[in-house]
Amino acid sequence: QVQLVESGGGWVQAGDSLRLSCAASGRTSSRYAMGWFRQAPGKEREFVAGISWMALTRNYGDSVKGRFTISRDNAKSTVYLQMNSLKPEDTAVYYCAARIGLGVPTFQYEYGYWGQGTQVTVSA
Repeated sequence: QVQLVESGGGWVQAGDSLRLSCAASGRTSSRYAMGWFRQAPGKEREFVAGISWMALTRNYGDSVKGRFTISRDNAKSTVYLQMNSLKPEDTAVYYCAARIGLGVPTFQYEYGYWGQGTQVTVSA
């Protein structure tokens, strides 16, 4: 089992930056990919970014490319999402997810572990 706890969400204005963190505990000795997803009210959960175990592969959703950066520190069992140039449409609950194994999938069903989510609100 892997437990995930997100932090760093909050309220910001358009154009501001925010960094989310996701701390993993439990079965952290296994190699696992990490991902960030988000869900806005009335919308489906969408892929934001993903990173492989050794950070050799990073994937991003089209809407965040060039603005968001995913990184990880395996010594701290933590993954980060640096969000720059935030827009009101980035407002959502952001979820951290883990997938034991290789690859960095973009579909939520391929991730077996999820955090509780952290709210990000961007005002115009």
